[in-house]
Amino acid sequence: FGIRGGYKGFYDPDLKPIKLTPEIVENIHHEGGTVLCSSRGGFDLEKIIAFIEKHDIKQLYVIGGDGTHRGAFAVHEGCMEKGMNVAVAGIPKTIDNDVDYIDRSFGFASAVEAAQAAIRSAKTEATCNLPNGVGIVKLMGRSAGFIALHATMASGDVDLCLVPEVPIVLEGENGCLPHLMRRVKQQGYAVVVVAEGAGEEILGTSAETDASGNKILPKIGEFLKDKVTDYFKQQGDVATVKYIDPSYMVRSIPANSSDSLYCMQLAQNAVHGAMAGFTGFSVGLCNNRMVLLPIPELVATSPRKMNAHGRTWERVLAVTRQPNTVPPLKEGEVDTYDSHAPMLR
Repeated sequence: FGIRGGYKGFYDPDLKPIKLTPEIVENIHHEGGTVLCSSRGGFDLEKIIAFIEKHDIKQLYVIGGDGTHRGAFAVHEGCMEKGMNVAVAGIPKTIDNDVDYIDRSFGFASAVEAAQAAIRSAKTEATCNLPNGVGIVKLMGRSAGFIALHATMASGDVDLCLVPEVPIVLEGENGCLPHLMRRVKQQGYAVVVVAEGAGEEILGTSAETDASGNKILPKIGEFLKDKVTDYFKQQGDVATVKYIDPSYMVRSIPANSSDSLYCMQLAQNAVHGAMAGFTGFSVGLCNNRMVLLPIPELVATSPRKMNAHGRTWERVLAVTRQPNTVPPLKEGEVDTYDSHAPMLR
């Protein structure tokens, strides 16, 4: 069975499961999105267990991020409590790359690659629109800015990268607005990449949440566009600002070859784990080796974030030449950050 529409597909009469025959899945790896569709919320353990019992399900494969994995482990515990012989396996799937321990999650490499087109478009718009062109690109990254960070490093055309892990300073010696003006005056244009979750320290945290309990994020992209325009005006100048939000275009593309290979390895190892009798586990690449991970350990420190005092941020600063607004460690203070993924430190 293929459960449609997330967890609610186990019991919603409007979301009938589909039988995943070889003919149905033969070409889906060439398509973007998901043939099963997805939705937020809808987790009802009692109804999910009832479906598993009714259809005598022996293996359950759950694909998603840390929230989805928490649900998968609840199903695993529910099956154990009822003495049901069901193997529950998770497969990390989030383009945000914020599931801890693993080197990367499936979809991340494709998202970084897709973001390049938006950054190139922003540069083209910034260079072709006078006077003082500034292109702003908003990328996904609710609590971690890995897509924005890696897209910035891969591009080499970005002058300012803003992520949730690093506080935004608008004006002053380390302000991003004076930095943008300097870059515009030096080269005639500037390109900005901002993660959707950046800037809560200046925009505030919303009390509203979506169906999954995630807080509604403030509109950082539009805010930046207005601030850049206003700052240039205050300096007696004019900025031509172009704002690009490719979020869903980045998320909906087909997997690239790297992710396609990785997905095949994840799927094979998830099946191997279930057939070997394991349950309540997830699969992933750790230090370039495919491993099985206990779901409680995986989600305990997820969603992970970038180490603001680490090498990744230093590399971004070297690319963009922007001021570093990370508060320095105090004398005697030790950086306690540990993502459990050495490649991301």
